[in-house]
Amino acid sequence: MINPLEQFVVKEIIPLEVNGWNLSLTNSALFMILSALLGLIVLILCLCRRQIVPSAPQVMVESLYRFIEKIGIDALGDKASGYLPFLFSVFVFIFMGNLLGLVPMGFTFTGQLIPVGAFALLGLIISSLIGIYNRGFLWFQTFMPAGIPKILAPIVIPIEMISFIAKPFSLTVRLVMNMIVGHILLDIMAYFTTTSGLAGAFPLIFVLLMTLFELGIAFLQAYIYTILTGIYLSEAVRAEH
Repeated sequence: MINPLEQFVVKEIIPLEVNGWNLSLTNSALFMILSALLGLIVLILCLCRRQIVPSAPQVMVESLYRFIEKIGIDALGDKASGYLPFLFSVFVFIFMGNLLGLVPMGFTFTGQLIPVGAFALLGLIISSLIGIYNRGFLWFQTFMPAGIPKILAPIVIPIEMISFIAKPFSLTVRLVMNMIVGHILLDIMAYFTTTSGLAGAFPLIFVLLMTLFELGIAFLQAYIYTILTGIYLSEAVRAEH
């Protein structure tokens, strides 16, 4: 049986080394680029002919944007409008990455800890910089919640800092584990389908149903990732926090 984890192995496509730095193009990097480009192309094609009476593609994109807008408003309130492009970009990038992972011979970079973790860490850095910009040094009160006796500061502050730093890891592990488990199960069932002869019709039905389920998971995980990103942004934006 083929190792179901082999589909997650990062491989070099175009080797490149500069001054001892490995800058090779890998399958992971390639599919990240494809995810961004595909999302951009789909949006351009759907919105290139905007009309007063919208076409079906235009309605689809506008509905998706309204969907993300609601996430932003729920998390950020009246300050959401300035951060909607970022939240929308996060959703499209993750969703396209999840979809490309379902394409035969594709690669699921959202099943890799490093790229997803780097993306989550970037979101944390951005939200921190926004918080410092909006609130100055008062932002550091995040690590000392109001109402806590100052005598407990040596205990509370390290705990709050660990909780704050752990946020990108919670985003990363949630997305990566869901992608890995689903793809491994699909790979195993596909193997039984191709090796079971006529009896393979039964696992084939399961594979088709599982593929539809994975499409839902691809959307759901991008949705959850965007919600959590919005929540983390809200902690930096809302001064009352």
